Amino acid sequence: MSQAEFDKAAEEVKHLKTKPADDEMLFIYSHYKQATVGDINTERPGMLDLKGKAKWDAWHELKGTSKEDSMKAYINKVEELKKKYGI
Repeated sequence: MSQAEFDKAAEEVKHLKTKPADDEMLFIYSHYKQATVGDINTERPGMLDLKGKAKWDAWHELKGTSKEDSMKAYINKVEELKKKYGI
């Protein structure tokens, strides 16, 4: 998977006809962050930030995953979402 394919998928996911389900959004978010930033580098959000904690937990689960593996999973998921929701 190339950086260009990843960048294209990152742009396409913004144009889906329907917003993906929360679990799909967490998958996209966490793999994007792992591919672009690497292992999580922030503290877990506080008790009242439920959305922030869910995003943090999803990214944290990918700790140690390579950039290439994260990019591949991200691109594959975006392709799946494009078929499911349309673009």
